[in-house]
Amino acid sequence: MKICDLHCHSNCSDGTMTPAELICHAEQCGVAALALTDHNTAKGLPAFLKAAESSTVEAVAGCEFSTDHEGKELHIVGLFMPPSSFAEIEDYVALMHIAKRHSNQKLIRRLNEAGYPITYEEVAASTEADEFNRSHVADVMVKKGYVPDKKTAFAGILKEGNGFYEPPRRLGALATIRFIKEFGGVAVHAHPLYSVDVDFMLRFLPEAKAAGLDAIETLYSEYTAEQTAQAQALAAQFGLRQSGGSDFHGAAKPGLFMGTGRGNLAVPYAFYENLKPKG
Repeated sequence: MKICDLHCHSNCSDGTMTPAELICHAEQCGVAALALTDHNTAKGLPAFLKAAESSTVEAVAGCEFSTDHEGKELHIVGLFMPPSSFAEIEDYVALMHIAKRHSNQKLIRRLNEAGYPITYEEVAASTEADEFNRSHVADVMVKKGYVPDKKTAFAGILKEGNGFYEPPRRLGALATIRFIKEFGGVAVHAHPLYSVDVDFMLRFLPEAKAAGLDAIETLYSEYTAEQTAQAQALAAQFGLRQSGGSDFHGAAKPGLFMGTGRGNLAVPYAFYENLKPKG
């Protein structure tokens, strides 16, 4: 079956491959269409699209925005974003990057006070992204032997509410959907049932669709069979199209592969065709 992968990350956010390497990897993995959806940045998109010019892979320019609705963190993906939007994306997320920097500084200070000597500079040096995130902090903590693995770090020290990590102020989910639509992009709610429940979605989706939401991810690497079925039912109930992806990060997420996720993911190429703007 011809497949696509509409959710992946490069080293311009928290992945480990360059945008160009992602295109080469997609060819090797048999992925016919690939979306680069780095967190809160469009900086990798020019190189990503350039690499695809000499490839059989259909490249989709995207961005995964960290947003908030009713106090819940929601990830809204913009797909098929035109080059004219790239600079506008950077302007749109600029204030959030400042808030993220302050959040990171506070996290590093609290870790140091608790007996985990880590510097802001050494974590920043571990990524090409403008601002590091908890994943990069976890990598350094594992390297220094403070925790056995990243999963342990996220379940304990770095978990929100445990006294160390304080999330920055996020963008509004509905405003972000409208922003994506201003440029003719396709607005997708990423992995919704991985972070919120069905009851929340029943409240959120009417507002989101009114704001211009086009689709939700119904196929995702970390979904259970039940979550997949629930997401598909929600898409049908609200007349939304379906998207899906691996959330590939390269070596940053061991055991999670482009195109196949944890081994059983297969997003039909028809998803790409149905989402691609006509004309």
